[in-house]
Parts: sequence; structure tokens; C-alpha cells
Amino acid sequence: MKKYLSTLSIISLALLLVSCNDTKKANYSNQTDVEVKTTIYTASNHPGKKIMESKCYVCHNPSTDHDSRIAPPMVAIKSHYLSNDTSKEEFTNAVWSFVKQPSKDKTKMRGAVKRFGVMPYQPFSEEDIKLISDYMYDFKIDEPEWFKEHIEEESNGKMKHRNSGKKDESSASAKSSLRDSRPEGEQSVKANTPVIEAKNML
Repeated sequence: MKKYLSTLSIISLALLLVSCNDTKKANYSNQTDVEVKTTIYTASNHPGKKIMESKCYVCHNPSTDHDSRIAPPMVAIKSHYLSNDTSKEEFTNAVWSFVKQPSKDKTKMRGAVKRFGVMPYQPFSEEDIKLISDYMYDFKIDEPEWFKEHIEEESNGKMKHRNSGKKDESSASAKSSLRDSRPEGEQSVKANTPVIEAKNML
């Protein structure tokens, strides 16, 4: 009888442990709602635009008169560094490669270097340049009225005017981030992603 009770106790304990383990697994699989902050970038709220206007426009302002310029407008950079088959990553890397260490060898703007000289080194962070490049790649940027005619005339038709991109506020690129702290344009979205809470990991 003792042997029978011992066996019954062991079987009961094993069933209890297995059922507890299944309950824990069920708790993990039921936790599927996670809050993801999604920032919708438009031409007006993109952080790259703000950085470009505050840092780059000191020299590359599109509203500066042609003869008073000390550097080409940003749209000239976009036109020279962008081609029909340039990816956003290639564009960003090419701009960053030049900005982190400006030189005649790295430039794609020989005429600008001839007129203005090589851009002096500026202590821009890679993150800032990537945000500026992201904005320039995705959106139509401000340009002087004379620029389109100028680039085609100066290059004898070899260089194309490139300033395509989204301009309309309704067409926006969405960027998702779990740690994005920018409040402008944020929306809360539910995603079907498992959440493992610390209390269930013990």
C-alpha cells in the first residue's frame, strides 16, 4: 500500500509540474500586444530638414542670389550625388564620405570646387548627415529659381536636374521606433509581437 501511495504521489507531482509549465507557456503566448511608436515623416516635420536648415543653409541656402553665393545650393549636391539607380544607402554613404573628410579627390562637384574651393571640414555627426541625406533623398527640397537652367547649361546637358521626391504633406514615409522620443507626428500602434514580462521570467 505504501508503494502504491508513493507511486501515486510521484505521478500526481509530475502531472502538477507539467501542468504548471504549460500554464507558463500559455501566459507567454497570450501576451501579444506591444505599443510601437510610429513617426510619420513629412516634408515639413522630417528631422533632416530641420538640421539642414540650421546647419547647412549657413553656406548652402537656396535663397541666396547666384552671384552672392559662397557654396552651391543643397539641390546641387542632390543633383550631383544622385542618379537614376542610386539607392538611399549609396546616396547617404557618398554624402557622409565627403562630409567627414572633404577633399578634391572625393568630390562629385568639380565645378563647385573650382568656383568655391573645397568645403572646409565641419564637425557634423554621422547621424546628422544621415538624417539630412534621408530627407534629401525622399523629399523635394527648396531650390533657387535659376538652378535647373544653370545645371543643364553649365554641364552642357551632361548633368541632369534631380530634385524629385515627395513634396505633398499627405505623402509621407513612416519610420517606426520603440525609442523614438520626438513628439511631433507620433501615433501609437498595436503590433502582434510577443512581450515577455520580467515577472514571467522568474
